[in-house]
Amino acid sequence: MTQPRGAGPSFTAQLDHVVIGANDLASGTTWTESRLGGVLDGGGKHTLMGTHNRLMRLAGGPYLEVISIDPDAPPPGRPRWFTLDQEQTKSRFAADPGALCWVVAVSDIETAVRQCGYDCGQITTVTRGDLQWRLTIPEDGSLPAGGVLPSLIEWPEDVHPVASLAETDIRLDTIHLAHPDPAHIKTCLDRLGLASITSVTSGDIAVAFSMQTSGTSLYID
Repeated sequence: MTQPRGAGPSFTAQLDHVVIGANDLASGTTWTESRLGGVLDGGGKHTLMGTHNRLMRLAGGPYLEVISIDPDAPPPGRPRWFTLDQEQTKSRFAADPGALCWVVAVSDIETAVRQCGYDCGQITTVTRGDLQWRLTIPEDGSLPAGGVLPSLIEWPEDVHPVASLAETDIRLDTIHLAHPDPAHIKTCLDRLGLASITSVTSGDIAVAFSMQTSGTSLYID
């Protein structure tokens, strides 16, 4: 799927990656590879947040991330991102990993934060190995609208982790979003130009991904 780009007054936005949360990275990797029939062949450690991840390139450009708390890392001295410290998140992934959130790449993160229509957090510089990027992270470690609205990321020019990942035929079809105020969610997504890759319904907060792999449809929630 070719991801459409949306234009605000002075920035562009496109899907960067979708995130699967896990309580343990090894078991989360095994679960994801078994479900998708592909290999998570990238990743590393986030020193700032005390987390680690594995990555898989998806057809059409975005990638999939499996993330968990790194048990070997010292406490970060702040709430970890993506609600990973919250007991509700840990309980949710006690049995199996699942869809956690999604991230949108923008060309000008300061402008995007001002114009996206929701509180996406503080712009924070993050590193992993030789990579460095800027990401919006709420100070309390929460997710925008519980993960229904995306975090925003800005990569340096000509730098992106997919460059080192093997190509796959695994395809993201739709990001399914539920929220008690779907009109607000749709307005924010329209500002980012990303309404066409999402399905928004009214209901309790939920995020899910529908995907295609080897002709088989999968639903990860």
